[in-house]
Amino acid sequence: MRYSEDHKAKTHQRIIEEAALRFRRDGVGATGLQPLMKALGLTHGGFYAHFKSKDDLVENALRHAVEELSRSTEALAKDAEAPLPRFIASYLSSAHRANPGAGCPLPTMSAELGQRGEASETTDALVRDRLALIEDNLGGDDAAEQSVLLLSSMVGALLLSRSVKDPELSDRLLKTTRRLLIEQTQEQ
Repeated sequence: MRYSEDHKAKTHQRIIEEAALRFRRDGVGATGLQPLMKALGLTHGGFYAHFKSKDDLVENALRHAVEELSRSTEALAKDAEAPLPRFIASYLSSAHRANPGAGCPLPTMSAELGQRGEASETTDALVRDRLALIEDNLGGDDAAEQSVLLLSSMVGALLLSRSVKDPELSDRLLKTTRRLLIEQTQEQ
């Protein structure tokens, strides 16, 4: 059976997209290559025609997730009068908490990659980009320091809200952090 010339590129992209979703949703360690490939109707052996290793796939999937996040963040900033409060509200929302596979990779992947000693340049770039976005929307002499506090608080609150069983506690973590961070940005 002959495949079209772009078949391999399309298959490669499908693997990246599915891996990006699963790594954000389930974590890198919990995502096996065989189930990933099977979900796409592909064989485990075919994986190595596309990637050198799982680490290679992780880096590609993380870059893909960052690109998705950047597009959605840019759209959010353009559509809002107050982009930073809107960004905070969107990030610390129940919808973002409930859909880790479509959201920011930092809460799921950075904790796991850091713990395994496999930090990524792509993660560095994402953190720097988010810090710059926040800093640009803050202004003031301490904007660089405030951006670190805001991003760390947002990622931490989202991670904690996903990790607790009690739905009221989870909502409280999001709502309280969201309210306090938005108030802080409005005081700037």
